[in-house]
Amino acid sequence: MTKIKSDKNKTIDFTVEDGKKYIDRCVKVDSLTEDPSSFMNKTILGDTFDAMARLPQKFIDLAVADPPYNLTKEYHGNIFSKKNAADYEEYTRKWLSLVYPLLKDEGSIYVCCDWETSLIIGGVIGEFFNIRNRITWQREKGRGASANWKNGMEDIWFATKSKNYTFNLEAVKIRKKVIAPYKVNGDPKDWDETEQGNFRNTCPSNFWDDITIPFWSMPENTAHPTQKSEKLFAKIILASSNENDVVFDPFLGSGTTSVVAKKLGRRYVGVEMNEQYCAWAEKRLETAETEKTVQGYVNGVFWERNTLAEQNLVSGNKTANTENKQIAESEQLTLT
Repeated sequence: MTKIKSDKNKTIDFTVEDGKKYIDRCVKVDSLTEDPSSFMNKTILGDTFDAMARLPQKFIDLAVADPPYNLTKEYHGNIFSKKNAADYEEYTRKWLSLVYPLLKDEGSIYVCCDWETSLIIGGVIGEFFNIRNRITWQREKGRGASANWKNGMEDIWFATKSKNYTFNLEAVKIRKKVIAPYKVNGDPKDWDETEQGNFRNTCPSNFWDDITIPFWSMPENTAHPTQKSEKLFAKIILASSNENDVVFDPFLGSGTTSVVAKKLGRRYVGVEMNEQYCAWAEKRLETAETEKTVQGYVNGVFWERNTLAEQNLVSGNKTANTENKQIAESEQLTLT
């Protein structure tokens, strides 16, 4: 019996055959040249190790990598098999050694990992780059475990090629509600008083608990099994690149890095070996031509998880089901 898809289900999940027009937009690895015009703002279809070996040196301002975690997992026909620690370390060293010459001297790199691969990746990154921080973010989703703690966190290693690098603090501040507002001479001190409530824009820490994982009612969602959210990568791209900079992803998946880079006025290059994911990425890039919003990022500010729906309820701009505020947030709400 065929399962009927809900009208609210926005998940991108079409076949390779149906996505042929999108696959045709991709650049094949064997056609790559060192001329940036041959691959800039494109999705490269093929093996990332072959692709990186063909790309020109020092053309990247920011690399965002979400490599396969060291788990046996199927990615729509492609299987990544769990390796022993030594082999996964060598795998990591191999792809990082290819990214390194592509990055400009002032460039930065962010690498996603789970708690187990983080122990390996952190050490290998230090062989090539200057480690600046380890970010831990709350996944929110995750299966329970009968004999262990539920795995609800992931890491992102932040490193730079040199001591000179981009970090735009003002671009990534988080708007938080002020519960006990403090005033001096009757005026707010370090917070803003608005019709929607009292808020403060605060410096972000290396623990991110304001991320909503993509789910079925969000337009950015695809059927990729390990898709990262646009909000997660928007923080990275805004902080560590400037408009028109080049953002590179050697493990593009369903295209989140390229899509967010495009929405935020950056150039982009991504490599992905799976035709299915390339087609979904190109579909999302097509949509990003006219749809520039990023869930949870409004008017130049990152909002705490689930607070956008509350503010729109206060302002009368949007009616939301308070029992499911995440769905309201995912609908790209804009404050008045």
